[in-house]
Amino acid sequence: MHPSVLPRLLVVVLLALASLLGSCSFLDDKKDETLGWSANKLYGEAKEAMGGRDWAKAIKYLEKLEARYPYGRFAQQSQIEIAYCYYKDNERASAIAAADRFIKLHPGHPSVDYAYYLKGLVNFNEDGGLFARFSSQDMTERDPKGAREAFAAFRELVTRFPESKYAADSSARMKYLVNTLAQNEVHVARYYMKRNGFVAAANRAQQVVLNYPQTPAVEEAVFIMVRAYDALGMADLRDGADKVMRTNFPQSKYLTGKVQKDVPWWRLWDPDW
Repeated sequence: MHPSVLPRLLVVVLLALASLLGSCSFLDDKKDETLGWSANKLYGEAKEAMGGRDWAKAIKYLEKLEARYPYGRFAQQSQIEIAYCYYKDNERASAIAAADRFIKLHPGHPSVDYAYYLKGLVNFNEDGGLFARFSSQDMTERDPKGAREAFAAFRELVTRFPESKYAADSSARMKYLVNTLAQNEVHVARYYMKRNGFVAAANRAQQVVLNYPQTPAVEEAVFIMVRAYDALGMADLRDGADKVMRTNFPQSKYLTGKVQKDVPWWRLWDPDW
Protein backbone atom coordinates (compact mmCIF):
# COMPACT_ATOMS: atom_id res chain seq x y z
CA MET A 1 0.00 0.00 0.00
CA HIS A 2 1.32 3.43 -0.93
CA PRO A 3 2.25 5.48 2.16
CA SER A 4 0.03 8.38 1.07
CA VAL A 5 -3.02 6.11 1.07
CA LEU A 6 -2.68 5.30 4.76
CA PRO A 7 -3.72 8.72 6.14
CA ARG A 8 -6.73 8.84 3.84
CA LEU A 9 -7.77 5.34 4.90
CA LEU A 10 -7.42 6.31 8.56
CA VAL A 11 -9.68 9.31 8.02
CA VAL A 12 -12.30 7.10 6.36
CA VAL A 13 -12.19 4.65 9.27
CA LEU A 14 -12.52 7.42 11.86
CA LEU A 15 -15.45 8.96 10.02
CA ALA A 16 -17.15 5.57 9.83
CA LEU A 17 -16.66 5.05 13.54
CA ALA A 18 -18.01 8.50 14.32
CA SER A 19 -21.02 7.83 12.16
CA LEU A 20 -21.59 4.49 13.88
CA LEU A 21 -21.33 6.03 17.33
CA GLY A 22 -23.71 8.77 16.28
CA SER A 23 -26.17 6.16 15.08
CA CYS A 24 -25.91 4.26 18.39
CA SER A 25 -26.48 7.47 20.31
CA PHE A 26 -29.48 8.19 18.15
CA LEU A 27 -30.87 4.72 18.81
CA ASP A 28 -30.31 5.12 22.54
CA ASP A 29 -32.07 8.46 22.43
CA LYS A 30 -35.02 6.91 20.65
CA LYS A 31 -35.24 4.20 23.30
CA ASP A 32 -35.65 6.75 26.08
CA GLU A 33 -39.19 7.94 25.58
CA THR A 34 -38.90 10.41 28.44
CA LEU A 35 -36.32 12.67 26.78
CA GLY A 36 -37.62 16.18 26.77
CA TRP A 37 -40.42 15.45 29.22
CA SER A 38 -41.19 18.19 31.70
CA ALA A 39 -41.31 17.58 35.44
CA ASN A 40 -45.11 17.70 35.27
CA LYS A 41 -45.15 15.08 32.53
CA LEU A 42 -42.79 12.73 34.40
CA TYR A 43 -44.74 13.06 37.62
CA GLY A 44 -48.06 12.57 35.87
CA GLU A 45 -46.85 9.43 34.12
CA ALA A 46 -45.43 8.10 37.39
CA LYS A 47 -48.77 8.63 39.14
CA GLU A 48 -50.57 6.91 36.29
CA ALA A 49 -48.21 3.95 36.56
CA MET A 50 -48.84 3.81 40.30
CA GLY A 51 -52.56 3.83 39.67
CA GLY A 52 -52.07 0.82 37.41
CA ARG A 53 -49.86 -0.87 40.03
CA ASP A 54 -46.93 -0.86 37.63
CA TRP A 55 -44.46 -0.10 40.40
CA ALA A 56 -41.31 -0.68 38.34
CA LYS A 57 -42.40 1.84 35.70
CA ALA A 58 -43.40 4.34 38.38
CA ILE A 59 -40.00 4.01 40.02
CA LYS A 60 -38.27 4.58 36.66
CA TYR A 61 -40.20 7.80 36.03
CA LEU A 62 -39.75 9.08 39.57
CA GLU A 63 -36.00 8.44 39.51
CA LYS A 64 -35.71 10.29 36.20
CA LEU A 65 -37.74 13.14 37.64
CA GLU A 66 -35.45 13.47 40.65
CA ALA A 67 -32.31 13.22 38.52
CA ARG A 68 -33.40 15.82 35.95
CA TYR A 69 -35.22 18.25 38.24
CA PRO A 70 -33.48 17.88 41.63
CA TYR A 71 -34.60 21.32 42.80
CA GLY A 72 -38.09 21.32 41.36
CA ARG A 73 -41.29 21.19 43.36
CA PHE A 74 -41.76 17.50 42.58
CA ALA A 75 -38.29 16.35 43.64
CA GLN A 76 -38.95 15.80 47.33
CA GLN A 77 -42.34 14.24 46.68
CA SER A 78 -40.79 11.85 44.18
CA GLN A 79 -38.31 10.66 46.82
CA ILE A 80 -40.98 9.59 49.29
CA GLU A 81 -43.12 8.06 46.54
CA ILE A 82 -40.13 6.04 45.33
CA ALA A 83 -39.96 4.52 48.82
CA TYR A 84 -43.67 3.69 48.65
CA CYS A 85 -43.32 2.09 45.21
CA TYR A 86 -40.42 -0.06 46.39
CA TYR A 87 -42.56 -1.16 49.33
CA LYS A 88 -45.45 -2.12 47.07
CA ASP A 89 -43.07 -3.89 44.72
CA ASN A 90 -41.79 -6.04 47.61
CA GLU A 91 -38.33 -4.47 47.44
CA ARG A 92 -37.94 -4.26 51.21
CA ALA A 93 -34.30 -3.17 51.43
CA SER A 94 -34.73 -0.51 48.73
CA ALA A 95 -37.89 0.82 50.38
CA ILE A 96 -36.18 1.22 53.75
CA ALA A 97 -33.10 2.81 52.14
CA ALA A 98 -35.30 5.30 50.28
CA ALA A 99 -37.26 6.15 53.42
CA ASP A 100 -34.06 6.60 55.43
CA ARG A 101 -32.65 8.85 52.72
CA PHE A 102 -35.77 11.01 52.77
CA ILE A 103 -35.61 11.29 56.57
CA LYS A 104 -31.94 12.28 56.44
CA LEU A 105 -32.37 14.84 53.64
CA HIS A 106 -35.66 16.36 54.79
CA PRO A 107 -36.04 16.02 58.59
CA GLY A 108 -38.47 18.95 58.68
CA HIS A 109 -40.59 17.95 55.70
CA PRO A 110 -44.36 17.70 56.32
CA SER A 111 -44.28 14.09 55.10
CA VAL A 112 -41.38 12.89 57.23
CA ASP A 113 -43.86 11.23 59.62
CA TYR A 114 -45.02 9.10 56.70
CA ALA A 115 -41.42 8.06 56.02
CA TYR A 116 -41.20 6.63 59.55
CA TYR A 117 -44.61 5.02 59.14
CA LEU A 118 -43.53 3.44 55.86
CA LYS A 119 -40.38 2.03 57.49
CA GLY A 120 -42.54 0.48 60.15
CA LEU A 121 -44.92 -1.03 57.60
CA VAL A 122 -42.11 -2.54 55.56
CA ASN A 123 -40.72 -4.38 58.58
CA PHE A 124 -44.16 -5.16 60.01
CA ASN A 125 -45.21 -6.95 56.84
CA GLU A 126 -41.90 -8.69 56.32
CA ASP A 127 -42.17 -12.21 54.82
CA GLY A 128 -45.83 -11.79 53.96
CA GLY A 129 -46.98 -11.47 57.55
CA LEU A 130 -45.18 -10.92 60.81
CA PHE A 131 -43.46 -14.18 61.85
CA ALA A 132 -45.87 -16.12 59.59
CA ARG A 133 -47.50 -17.04 62.88
CA PHE A 134 -48.27 -20.63 63.72
CA SER A 135 -46.87 -21.97 60.44
CA SER A 136 -44.89 -25.20 60.31
CA GLN A 137 -41.58 -23.34 60.63
CA ASP A 138 -40.06 -23.64 64.10
CA MET A 139 -40.32 -20.36 65.98
CA THR A 140 -36.67 -20.53 67.00
CA GLU A 141 -35.70 -20.27 63.32
CA ARG A 142 -37.41 -16.92 62.91
CA ASP A 143 -35.56 -13.71 63.52
CA PRO A 144 -37.62 -11.07 65.37
CA LYS A 145 -35.26 -8.34 64.11
CA GLY A 146 -37.87 -7.04 61.66
CA ALA A 147 -40.46 -6.73 64.42
CA ARG A 148 -38.05 -4.81 66.63
CA GLU A 149 -37.17 -2.45 63.78
CA ALA A 150 -40.85 -1.95 62.99
CA PHE A 151 -41.52 -1.13 66.63
CA ALA A 152 -38.64 1.36 66.68
CA ALA A 153 -39.95 3.16 63.58
CA PHE A 154 -43.52 3.34 64.91
CA ARG A 155 -42.27 4.52 68.32
CA GLU A 156 -40.22 7.28 66.68
CA LEU A 157 -43.28 8.42 64.78
CA VAL A 158 -45.58 8.41 67.83
CA THR A 159 -42.98 10.14 70.01
CA ARG A 160 -41.99 12.85 67.53
CA PHE A 161 -45.32 13.33 65.80
CA PRO A 162 -48.11 12.54 68.28
CA GLU A 163 -50.59 14.53 66.17
CA SER A 164 -49.74 12.68 62.97
CA LYS A 165 -52.62 10.99 61.16
CA TYR A 166 -50.52 7.82 61.28
CA ALA A 167 -50.01 7.94 65.07
CA ALA A 168 -53.12 5.99 66.08
CA ASP A 169 -52.44 3.14 63.68
CA SER A 170 -48.78 3.10 64.69
CA SER A 171 -49.74 2.82 68.37
CA ALA A 172 -52.05 -0.11 67.62
CA ARG A 173 -49.31 -1.84 65.65
CA MET A 174 -46.84 -1.24 68.49
CA LYS A 175 -49.18 -2.98 70.91
CA TYR A 176 -49.49 -5.92 68.57
CA LEU A 177 -45.73 -6.03 68.09
CA VAL A 178 -45.05 -6.07 71.84
CA ASN A 179 -47.49 -8.94 72.32
CA THR A 180 -46.02 -10.82 69.40
CA LEU A 181 -42.43 -10.35 70.55
CA ALA A 182 -43.37 -11.56 74.01
CA GLN A 183 -45.17 -14.59 72.58
CA ASN A 184 -42.17 -15.31 70.39
CA GLU A 185 -39.97 -15.46 73.49
CA VAL A 186 -42.45 -17.83 75.16
CA HIS A 187 -42.48 -20.10 72.11
CA VAL A 188 -38.69 -20.27 72.26
CA ALA A 189 -38.77 -20.95 76.02
CA ARG A 190 -41.27 -23.74 75.46
CA TYR A 191 -39.02 -25.15 72.75
CA TYR A 192 -36.15 -25.35 75.23
CA MET A 193 -38.36 -26.90 77.92
CA LYS A 194 -39.38 -29.73 75.61
CA ARG A 195 -35.70 -30.42 74.95
CA ASN A 196 -34.71 -30.25 78.62
CA GLY A 197 -32.85 -26.99 78.13
CA PHE A 198 -34.09 -25.71 81.47
CA VAL A 199 -31.56 -22.92 82.00
CA ALA A 200 -32.23 -21.45 78.56
CA ALA A 201 -35.99 -21.84 79.06
CA ALA A 202 -35.90 -20.05 82.41
CA ASN A 203 -33.79 -17.22 80.99
CA ARG A 204 -36.12 -16.72 78.03
CA ALA A 205 -39.19 -16.74 80.27
CA GLN A 206 -37.56 -14.27 82.64
CA GLN A 207 -36.94 -11.87 79.73
CA VAL A 208 -40.65 -11.88 79.00
CA VAL A 209 -41.47 -10.96 82.61
CA LEU A 210 -38.84 -8.21 82.66
CA ASN A 211 -39.30 -6.73 79.18
CA TYR A 212 -42.99 -7.31 78.47
CA PRO A 213 -44.67 -7.23 81.91
CA GLN A 214 -48.08 -6.08 80.64
CA THR A 215 -48.51 -8.71 77.93
CA PRO A 216 -50.69 -11.85 78.10
CA ALA A 217 -47.57 -13.97 77.48
CA VAL A 218 -46.36 -13.30 81.04
CA GLU A 219 -48.74 -15.91 82.46
CA GLU A 220 -47.15 -18.76 80.52
CA ALA A 221 -43.68 -17.29 81.06
CA VAL A 222 -44.08 -17.51 84.84
CA PHE A 223 -45.41 -21.05 84.50
CA ILE A 224 -42.31 -22.01 82.51
CA MET A 225 -40.08 -20.44 85.15
CA VAL A 226 -41.73 -22.52 87.88
CA ARG A 227 -41.25 -25.74 85.95
CA ALA A 228 -37.73 -24.92 84.79
CA TYR A 229 -36.49 -24.00 88.27
CA ASP A 230 -38.09 -27.13 89.68
CA ALA A 231 -36.34 -29.28 87.07
CA LEU A 232 -33.05 -27.58 87.96
CA GLY A 233 -33.57 -28.18 91.67
CA MET A 234 -33.57 -24.44 92.40
CA ALA A 235 -36.23 -24.52 95.10
CA ASP A 236 -36.04 -20.88 96.21
CA LEU A 237 -36.45 -19.53 92.69
CA ARG A 238 -39.17 -22.08 91.96
CA ASP A 239 -41.14 -21.11 95.09
CA GLY A 240 -40.75 -17.43 94.26
CA ALA A 241 -42.12 -17.95 90.77
CA ASP A 242 -44.90 -20.13 92.19
CA LYS A 243 -45.91 -17.29 94.52
CA VAL A 244 -45.99 -14.85 91.59
CA MET A 245 -48.13 -17.32 89.67
CA ARG A 246 -50.67 -17.80 92.43
CA THR A 247 -50.83 -14.08 93.29
CA ASN A 248 -51.16 -12.69 89.79
CA PHE A 249 -52.92 -15.51 87.97
CA PRO A 250 -55.13 -17.27 90.53
CA GLN A 251 -57.54 -18.46 87.81
CA SER A 252 -54.81 -19.55 85.42
CA LYS A 253 -55.46 -22.68 83.39
CA TYR A 254 -52.06 -23.86 84.58
CA LEU A 255 -53.39 -23.91 88.16
CA THR A 256 -57.07 -24.75 87.85
CA GLY A 257 -57.93 -28.40 88.29
CA LYS A 258 -54.32 -29.40 88.84
CA VAL A 259 -54.30 -29.63 92.63
CA GLN A 260 -53.57 -33.02 94.20
CA LYS A 261 -52.54 -33.81 97.76
CA ASP A 262 -48.79 -33.91 98.31
CA VAL A 263 -48.11 -33.39 94.58
CA PRO A 264 -47.14 -29.86 93.39
CA TRP A 265 -49.40 -28.51 90.67
CA TRP A 266 -46.53 -27.96 88.24
CA ARG A 267 -45.65 -31.65 88.21
CA LEU A 268 -49.17 -32.63 87.21
CA TRP A 269 -49.19 -30.56 84.06
CA ASP A 270 -48.95 -32.35 80.72
CA PRO A 271 -45.35 -31.88 79.54
CA ASP A 272 -46.58 -31.48 75.95
CA TRP A 273 -48.76 -28.44 76.68
